[in-house]
Amino acid sequence: MKSSIKLNNSALENPVLAPEIQHFIQDHIGADITRLALQKNPFPAVSWLEILNQIAAKTKSKEKLPTWFNATDIIYPAKISIEQTSSEKTALYKSQIVSGETLIDLTGGFGVDDFYFAKAVKKVIHCEINPELSTLVRHNFQALGIDSITCITGDSTEILKTIPEKLDWIYIDPSRRSDHKGKVFMLQDCLPNVPELLDFYFEHTDALLIKTAPILDLSSGISELSHVKNIHIVAVENEVKELLWELSKGYNGAITLKTVNITNSGMEYFQSTHKESIADVQYSLPKKYLYEPNSAIMKSGSFDAISSTFHVEKLHQHSHLYTSGKLIDFPGRRFEIQSVVPYQKKEMSQFKGKKVNITTRNFPDSVENIRKKWKINDGGDDYCFFTTDVNTNKIILICTKIKNT
Repeated sequence: MKSSIKLNNSALENPVLAPEIQHFIQDHIGADITRLALQKNPFPAVSWLEILNQIAAKTKSKEKLPTWFNATDIIYPAKISIEQTSSEKTALYKSQIVSGETLIDLTGGFGVDDFYFAKAVKKVIHCEINPELSTLVRHNFQALGIDSITCITGDSTEILKTIPEKLDWIYIDPSRRSDHKGKVFMLQDCLPNVPELLDFYFEHTDALLIKTAPILDLSSGISELSHVKNIHIVAVENEVKELLWELSKGYNGAITLKTVNITNSGMEYFQSTHKESIADVQYSLPKKYLYEPNSAIMKSGSFDAISSTFHVEKLHQHSHLYTSGKLIDFPGRRFEIQSVVPYQKKEMSQFKGKKVNITTRNFPDSVENIRKKWKINDGGDDYCFFTTDVNTNKIILICTKIKNT
């Protein structure tokens, strides 16, 4: 196949925008990139690796960034940047926190958050130290018809020093210097070092919004920061995606924990106060219904507040499962308890070779070990919770799941 690329003005700046290449990218969405890489480049005047990256990155954007995916003349960065950027769902949530005339994003990246901030704030400044990414994002905002975002290339700390007026918001998404997944990290280990620069930031604004990875411990973050007013714990389809730290200059009151689980059927909200003492928590043996909080609430640690707010009883102080005799709406999964059996060899024989969904809460053995020990397969319609009751007995709750309406 011979290439007969005709470059328009935009494509002169980046050849992947040529119509033939754009059609080729669209036709290969979802393709196996490894196999495609073995084929001959049909556009020898353009980097084959860059075309393959556009296919991979755009494929990744289909569900995560539908606005970008469905727009024309969009240029994508490396696929890893798409994996690390906010989704449109979480960016929309963030835009509901901010308001006013001006916001500066000190760690602009691919610009998804800023696209949504621009719907709530009149003027947004996108700072990005990588000149290639800054140019790419500027082009994409033009392609998306956004003219209220100014893209500035350079070190955000130095850029902030040049802005004379006070800003309504500063937004920061600091990146970890070390990318060892699973390891505990501190905010002081990130770039920019927010705890170190906090006083400087408050010279330019009274309101900060800081995004961190969900692995950051809440108590650790609170100990490093000051003026924390709200902490938003954001989950998508029951997977915590990010923590949002809302700081207000001079604030030293109680910290509000705001959890949200964004699902295809709606949003599950819950609000509590950090380390609030709850006096009226009740405990009970399992009743007719069982409740498991969503992952955002689990991250918040608001286990007593859940019991008090929804008038459900805890099975055990550390089990984080709740029960009631009457079915209620609940921010998490709901089950009808079919039977309760003790965790004993005699009782476990009934599960051998069967398909069962297993969850453990406050239980000495892991799901993997339980399956291996008792020869239980994964799947099926039954849900079994291996847990500890209020009398410290090890029990199994055999349940059927109730769909949320």
